[in-house]
Amino acid sequence: MDQSFENKRYAPIGVFDSGVGGLTVAREIMRQLPGERIIYFGDTARVPYGSKSKETIIRYSRQIIHFLESKGVKAIVVACNTASAFALEELRPEMKMPIIGVVKPGAKVAAERTYNGRIGVIGTEGTIGSQIYTEMIHRHNPHATVLGKACPLFVPLVEEGWLKDPVTIEVAKRYLSSFRESGIDTLILGCTHYPLLRSMIREVMGEQVELVNPAYETAQELKRLLLQHQLCNDGQEAGTPMYQFYVSDAAEKFKNFANSILPCEIEKARLIHIEE
Repeated sequence: MDQSFENKRYAPIGVFDSGVGGLTVAREIMRQLPGERIIYFGDTARVPYGSKSKETIIRYSRQIIHFLESKGVKAIVVACNTASAFALEELRPEMKMPIIGVVKPGAKVAAERTYNGRIGVIGTEGTIGSQIYTEMIHRHNPHATVLGKACPLFVPLVEEGWLKDPVTIEVAKRYLSSFRESGIDTLILGCTHYPLLRSMIREVMGEQVELVNPAYETAQELKRLLLQHQLCNDGQEAGTPMYQFYVSDAAEKFKNFANSILPCEIEKARLIHIEE
């Protein structure tokens, strides 16, 4: 096996999001691929992406991908539903390495698991407005009925740490009331913040509705992709940090949130000026 292949195998996975939500994806990669190194970038200066135009999201995503490429990553995970919806297919032809988003894995699983063909999707205004989940679900299950609902207040509530607060429960009941009467049997948590509200959403929706967590499914897809390209790290290279975190603003706040949800303690998040 040549040296370049060996080096590539030991290279980290690049993961990026508009902010902290993609840490739920990083968390699943840490759990399911414990031998893999991760370089995470959170675009905390320009969050949220959900209300921005497609052109802006493509520009931001391109800048971040260039940064991750400069760090020598071997694959990239777009851990943001909005960027996956608006930028992924546009940027894929420019890539020299494997790249995946969070939409396709979640959509595929939902399409396969629904019994009655009625699937709900909750996400940001950008993700729901793009109809990307509907399009992806229909590729696997053309006859499925897909109902979308934007839940923009969930993100600030999660970032405030109000995961089980009465205010958050009340907001969830109001957002999800239409779904409870719609007969859906599957609900996609179509924003990377939402898995942190999973138990509360289950309480509101009831046990009969299956919740699909695209963060979990994306880690599964990444595992398949690395195997396919013979890029799995067997963990033999020593002396390199397992996890590195970069942000475009508010590094201390990011670090505190990360340490509240990740299975490991992070000492610092480095601040970089992504537009330079």
